[in-house]
Amino acid sequence: MSITVERKAELIKEYGKAEGDTGSPEVQVAILTERITNLTEHFKSHRKDKHSRRGLLMLVSRRRSLLDYTRGKSEDRYQSLIKSLGIRR
Repeated sequence: MSITVERKAELIKEYGKAEGDTGSPEVQVAILTERITNLTEHFKSHRKDKHSRRGLLMLVSRRRSLLDYTRGKSEDRYQSLIKSLGIRR
């Protein structure tokens, strides 16, 4: 269910602005999206896992807050981020 170190490094390299940039909202949203996707796959076979479902809802809420922050700072960054991650379909 958790994200691997290699995958996390790939996301940081892809969405980060500089080397080792882990704090920008784009990187944080990308990592959260990966974790949300993994948990969604987990629920396909473990329907009654209520404790993990609560964690999923917390991740979605945190991602929503970061997306709102990004949208408030720059609409262009927000649009490119959701387009590259495929969040709004």
